Amino acid sequence: MAGVYVGRPAVLGSRRGRPVYSGIVKHPVAAAELALTEVNLDGDEQADLSVHGGPDKAVYSYPAEHYPGWRAEPEPYELYPGMVGENVSTSGADEWSVRIGDRWAWGTAVVEVSQPRSPCYKLAMRVGRQEMIAAMLRTGRCGWYLRVARTGRVPTEGPMTLVERDESAPTVGEVYLAANVRAGELDPGQHRRLLERAVRAPALAEGWRHGLGAKLARLS
Repeated sequence: MAGVYVGRPAVLGSRRGRPVYSGIVKHPVAAAELALTEVNLDGDEQADLSVHGGPDKAVYSYPAEHYPGWRAEPEPYELYPGMVGENVSTSGADEWSVRIGDRWAWGTAVVEVSQPRSPCYKLAMRVGRQEMIAAMLRTGRCGWYLRVARTGRVPTEGPMTLVERDESAPTVGEVYLAANVRAGELDPGQHRRLLERAVRAPALAEGWRHGLGAKLARLS
């Protein structure tokens, strides 16, 4: 684990003449540990609970290894840990090694991987580049959300330990690909099988299950 970040909603900018409130701006936690509830780290909040936060999106985890990739883009993104709104900056795991339903011990708490992150316009506002949304979809550098299987006190340094995994579950990257496949990446049969596998994952958040199920119905 490379860092822990929290933030409360504030005005991020304006859109269509109206102020945009968001909790995407996160700040490093100086304390050695903090409380984790069913829906938030202590000191963290979301502005629009209709699309952000809740039990399936209690904690947002993002690989620190992605930041060099962002800076190496043809038009570099000057990003740093915490910049995309993550609560936890991780080291040593990515979307293609982490599986839906993975459970991790974090201090006295246990967290479970529930879904990939879908980028929205607030990410583009935070980064200051509208094309950030398309770039995250293109690269698959999305990170993942965690639900809280057991509340507790969590450290801001040190490891998160994998304690449970279903090896048959899809990876976060596979679920993201199933949702955002581009022309030529998969043939229809491959896409269908990937969608079927994703929707069968018991730990997948219901919102993603519904969305992928609709894509599967259109392929049938």
